[in-house]
Amino acid sequence: MSDDPIDLSAARRPKKAAGCPICGRAPVMDFRPFCSKRCSDVDLSRWLGEVYRVPVEDAPGEDEPG
Repeated sequence: MSDDPIDLSAARRPKKAAGCPICGRAPVMDFRPFCSKRCSDVDLSRWLGEVYRVPVEDAPGEDEPG
């Protein structure tokens, strides 16, 4: 572990408003970060259809019987 200080100033700054991750339009508070129920449902469908995946690295020796 390092004794170097961690710069948290970037985490404290307000984030710039980004567009809808599906279509890029301005987000609506009821569906944030999406612009509509449709875009929200599209994103959910992609997760459920395993289009999005979280990369995982196996630990060394995990595949070995033991």
